[in-house]
Amino acid sequence: MTSQVSINRKKIITLCLCAMFAALSAVGAFLKIPIPYLPITLQSFFTMLAGLLLGGKLGAASVGCYVLLGLIGVPVFTEGGGFSYVLKPSFGYLLAFIIGAYVTGVIAGRDRSPSMKRLLTANFAGLAIIYVIGMVYFFMAKNIWVEGDGMSVKALFAACFFPCIPGDILKCIGAAFLAKRLIPITSSMRS
Repeated sequence: MTSQVSINRKKIITLCLCAMFAALSAVGAFLKIPIPYLPITLQSFFTMLAGLLLGGKLGAASVGCYVLLGLIGVPVFTEGGGFSYVLKPSFGYLLAFIIGAYVTGVIAGRDRSPSMKRLLTANFAGLAIIYVIGMVYFFMAKNIWVEGDGMSVKALFAACFFPCIPGDILKCIGAAFLAKRLIPITSSMRS
């Protein structure tokens, strides 16, 4: 009986943590600095934390739940929600958050007590994934399915990379420092 209660407790805590990171991803969408094309938000910060604290699979699942909620119409994205959001150039970043959380979690999770170096490496790897997928999708959208809105590679970097990267580097560092303190707590809660 005691082992069954312990297993159920672990599942409940894990489910609550996943739900919390899905909610934090939604909150992160509304904490934004509006700039042309792509607002700067805290979504990447919470994506990294989800991967670092929950691991690859659960981190990706929590961010995936957030994206799914937005696609079914809950207005949790920076500009609302609904399935038509897949046509927006910025939708690639939402998909990339899922993969970024997974990569971050897998790299950080290779060690039960990851060093700061490993946490930073995990965050920067996840961030690279987010940028590559997000920018490729953005470029394709602007040049293929968004009418008359073509964009050069130079303009893509000017709009989607250079304004965002300084803040994202700070978010990577902040998430690593916070995770270093929280990993022992979340690990003990789930064991």
